[in-house]
Amino acid sequence: MTTPDRPRRNFYGRVHGKTLKPAQRDYLEQDLAALSPGAVGWDVNPDRRPLDLAARFGARDIWLEIGFGGGEHMVHMARTYPDIAIIGAEPFINGVAMLLGKIRRAGVTNLAVHPGDARDLMDVLPPASVARAFLLYPDPWPKQRHHRRRFVTQDHLVPLARVLQPGAEFRVATDIPDYVRQTLAEVPKAGFDLERRGPEPWSDWISTRYEQKALREGRPPHYLTFRRRA
Repeated sequence: MTTPDRPRRNFYGRVHGKTLKPAQRDYLEQDLAALSPGAVGWDVNPDRRPLDLAARFGARDIWLEIGFGGGEHMVHMARTYPDIAIIGAEPFINGVAMLLGKIRRAGVTNLAVHPGDARDLMDVLPPASVARAFLLYPDPWPKQRHHRRRFVTQDHLVPLARVLQPGAEFRVATDIPDYVRQTLAEVPKAGFDLERRGPEPWSDWISTRYEQKALREGRPPHYLTFRRRA
């Protein structure tokens, strides 16, 4: 039987950073495979079949974090909401290793990790399977010629809309005013309504290292909440 290949896609972000510490290499070798969203190893299933989320997580609601950075928000949410399951996608392997260390220390079990492009993960998530999504301090790609690389383009937002349930919440946080502009212009085109926009974070928010860096450098955060249209 033939199986579909991954679509050919350009990927522009970093995948590797500083040399991993021995403990971080251990996390990747010992923990990552068991945390796959499809429980078939860290490389989201090679035959590209839709993931069986009920088999992996039971009847829990599924949340998705796109680009989890060092993982502090993801682990905070897993601890705050133990009855839901959170899948995180992050191609930067150093960030993945940081998250795995936080998971060990926190002892949370309602998490899954895709160490790669979120689009590859969304390809195999069933339609309307995700109840909430987060895009927190994404790569700003500040040069105008690079704006098409931002997540808030239709190439990313249409697949996201496909996997979100009607009425699902989509949270965006950024410290870049032009990213806010593009978010407000593009997200509604993909089937979302703006529900909330302002300088105050959500009530269950935990400030991340990226936000702390922005505040130190004098860039105020922006928080936006969208709702997937029915």
